Amino acid sequence: MSAYQDLYSALREAKADAWADTLPEQIAAALDPARHGNLPRWQALLDRLPLLSPSLRCLTSDSVQIGRAEDIAVADRALLSEIVRELIPWRKGPYDLYGIQIDTEWRSDLKWERLKDHISPLQHRLVLDVGCGSGYHCWRMFGAGARTVVGIDPLLLNVIQFQLVKTLYGPAPVHVLPFGIEALPKGLKAFDTVFSMGVLYHRRSPIDHLQELRDCLQPGGELVLETLIIDGKLGETLLPEDRYANMRNIWFIPSLATLESWLKRCRFDNIRVVDITPTRIDEQRSTEWMPFHSLADFLKPNNPELTVEGLPAPKRAIVLANSG
Repeated sequence: MSAYQDLYSALREAKADAWADTLPEQIAAALDPARHGNLPRWQALLDRLPLLSPSLRCLTSDSVQIGRAEDIAVADRALLSEIVRELIPWRKGPYDLYGIQIDTEWRSDLKWERLKDHISPLQHRLVLDVGCGSGYHCWRMFGAGARTVVGIDPLLLNVIQFQLVKTLYGPAPVHVLPFGIEALPKGLKAFDTVFSMGVLYHRRSPIDHLQELRDCLQPGGELVLETLIIDGKLGETLLPEDRYANMRNIWFIPSLATLESWLKRCRFDNIRVVDITPTRIDEQRSTEWMPFHSLADFLKPNNPELTVEGLPAPKRAIVLANSG
């Protein structure tokens, strides 16, 4: 039986047969070893994972926890640690895998804490997480009661990291697929809740992205949008000339009023802002699991309210809205 059979069934239940029909071919094409030179090595790492039986699976604490340290033999623990370290950098988490603490670059649990009490209950919902990374928030969504969670991310290392975690967890209706939102059929209208967190400012056309998100939602479904914003009035948007916090792939960073106007233009309603939080270096930082430059390196040393380019330092908003 296909590892994705339960996903195909969930899509058909949501009347998304068109995607269920084409998805096997999409997945096979995206996971073709000829398209990514590291894929055979990463797959070989997953094939070496020891067969383990966790005494604990916890998706409601800060770390996604699978197993306890006492569940695993010394040799198997050493092997697991070796495999997990071969997949560095780990950017979204944290994870606790049989006592191995993966302290990721992002404390993604802090973002979850900021939004979890504001969103519509996820019980029995079909959920999409766009740009999900290694799937940390997908596990938290499943832990909050979602019926099926689908994450999408075009970076194959993120997908492999998710597959490692899922292999350790065991069967679950949680999937991370190796492509971006543009691979989803138009007019899908299948998901009860769609999350887009940390994606909008990476898109050359934010309006197109918002319309893609709306296209994935059932009528009345909920969008959970988390993105960078700037202080400013309606119509004000930051378009970096080159880099923003040393990143080249940053396009439009709107004021909150501008963002709300974009959502209205894309026919979202019931728009409400539930959180505004500056990104701090205790939430995004270098660790042994992501040993490269991080936020502290991209802010002015004498003024952390500015990026190294002299632009406003990262501030993020969480906005909820419903598909009209």
